[in-house]
Amino acid sequence: AERTQPADARQMALHAQKSSDPDLAARAAPGGVPGIDVSHWQGSINWSAVAASGVRFAYIKATQRTNFRDPNFNANYVNAYNAGIIRGAYHFAEPNRSSGASQADYFARNGGAWSADGRTLPGALDMEDTAGQPHCYGMSPAQIVAWTRDFSNTYRARTGRDVVIYTSRGWWNDCAGGSSAFAATNPLWVASWTTAASPTMPAGFGVYTFWQYTDSGSVPGIGGGVDRNVFNGSEARLLALANNTL
Repeated sequence: AERTQPADARQMALHAQKSSDPDLAARAAPGGVPGIDVSHWQGSINWSAVAASGVRFAYIKATQRTNFRDPNFNANYVNAYNAGIIRGAYHFAEPNRSSGASQADYFARNGGAWSADGRTLPGALDMEDTAGQPHCYGMSPAQIVAWTRDFSNTYRARTGRDVVIYTSRGWWNDCAGGSSAFAATNPLWVASWTTAASPTMPAGFGVYTFWQYTDSGSVPGIGGGVDRNVFNGSEARLLALANNTL
């Protein structure tokens, strides 16, 4: 995903630390099934090499707003599948641009749909600040929660799956008020760039499904840094999530 701006002061400090210590990510890799997330910023990817390195899943950027489709999405999505990697698409939210329903519909029509093929994860909704936009997109926690519910309900109606919510403690606590409205339905993908054995959780969620533990990892087949993640469970559970049999 596009971690253009760390979500809080602690994340910014960790980002600066990683910039001066490129080996930190390798030393900090936590337990769990290894994965990555990517967008066009990673350039051309050798997915066979990625798979051979032990990566088992990937989230791939598909869309942003209702007028941007990642130019590398098709190649990444197909080639990851062909390499045997379980993959899913993600949408980068800009809640002040248009309704949650319209962005969910655009996402589902442009790569975010789910299929029961054994290698497709439910889509993910990337909730964070981005350059050129005000913190929390200038919206109140109640507005952010309502927008997220609109997106989630529409995505479920279109695909039959609950969208995965990507966020950090700092962003979710500030911008969604630490809401627990999605904890019972939507898997959490938490961004927590830390060397600790477990992530720093946003309020409102008791467990995480995916953990993005660094934005500066290294993977064969990808030039430059890449976000590294782990799935909180076994490979069998990851496949069950893909197949909607959890």
